[in-house]
Amino acid sequence: MRIVVALGGNALLRRGEPMTAENQRANIRRAAAVLAKLIAAGHALVITHGNGPQVGLLALQAATTPDAPFPLDVLDAESAGMIGYVLQQELGNVVQDRLFATLLTQVRVDPRDCAFRAPTKPIGPVYDETTARRLAAERGWQIAPDNDKWRRVVASPKPLAILEAEVLGLLVERGVIVICAGGGGIPVVEREDGSLIGIEAVIDKDFASALLARQLHADFLLMLTDVDAVYRGWGTDAAVPLGIVKASDLAPGDFPAGSMRPKVEAGIAFADAGKPAAIGRLEDAVEIVAGLRGTWIEPVDA
Repeated sequence: MRIVVALGGNALLRRGEPMTAENQRANIRRAAAVLAKLIAAGHALVITHGNGPQVGLLALQAATTPDAPFPLDVLDAESAGMIGYVLQQELGNVVQDRLFATLLTQVRVDPRDCAFRAPTKPIGPVYDETTARRLAAERGWQIAPDNDKWRRVVASPKPLAILEAEVLGLLVERGVIVICAGGGGIPVVEREDGSLIGIEAVIDKDFASALLARQLHADFLLMLTDVDAVYRGWGTDAAVPLGIVKASDLAPGDFPAGSMRPKVEAGIAFADAGKPAAIGRLEDAVEIVAGLRGTWIEPVDA
């Protein structure tokens, strides 16, 4: 199958883990070993990844130069290159008979998207509530709960078009395993004269991956994270994992915004295009594709 594999930022850098280059490489090496099994099984992969922890760290570093801080779109590109480099290298170390390429990917968004008025995308490290509120007051951040901690949140507009989709398609047809749309891609808007310019935002990686999967006519969308399945009633004593479900049986509003809800929405969007999507743990990727683990979201007419 042609599979778009979306690696969650928290699958590459675990929750609460120090954001060091060593930890990131160790986690990416672990992800590469899993992806190698899918490649060995004969699947053609297009790999996307999150950047929430990483772009937040870069934003903190950029804030140390307040006279000329880099905007989020530039930091999105920087984090995509940083993660893509290590991921491409580690994949090449375990799969030595294939070609790999990392491509910076521009994604067009609407500057009037309501997300710019109501930020929901968590980035950067987690904080206790007291610290988060202090930093928000000092730095003009908007913050929101993230499980039992708090994080900075930024605008996350819906992706409208993957601008490098044609180039990606050419690479995929030649058998290249492509790493792209890092962090959901680099958000850009189109000006009146047709030219492009970046905009301050972080696109949700799962929405971008679902759009990319449709544009590349993928057979399967696989969203890998640090949770084994989608749960109804997450965080309660009545939490129940979901196995195989129809897209029509899911209501995105039943799931937490900023964490599982975008994955469910992305899965529904891809299933509505006629192909299945799945959500689960990185370690279970092979079993998820086989339908043995995780949550499968199937088209209504499947």
